[in-house]
Amino acid sequence: MAQPNDRLDQVVREARRNAEQRAAGYREQALKMFPWVCGVCARSFTHANLQLLEVHHKNGNHDDNPPDGSNWELLCTYCHEHEHSKLKDLAGRDAAQPASAPATFNPFADLKARLAAKKSQ
Repeated sequence: MAQPNDRLDQVVREARRNAEQRAAGYREQALKMFPWVCGVCARSFTHANLQLLEVHHKNGNHDDNPPDGSNWELLCTYCHEHEHSKLKDLAGRDAAQPASAPATFNPFADLKARLAAKKSQ
């Protein structure tokens, strides 16, 4: 009898395999197309440290892989992480809009009074 998690494990393995195949495809294309230099800090790479050079999708869509490489840039691990951390910092925030007011509702504000009233009944 199959375990309940067997199907889930199979789906996860399949998704990872597909992602790895997709990543290998565009990574290999980008490494053939572009010089092995970080697009931000200009650090050069060789076969010895090539694992530190990553493909960054300029528009953030990892499924947008045009054959001309127009959505890719090669970034070192550090610059790539920095690019993504900038996006995380900006997520949900717009500098043009003022910060929203903090929540003021307190569901327990009159709890003591309610409990006292309940006891007196």
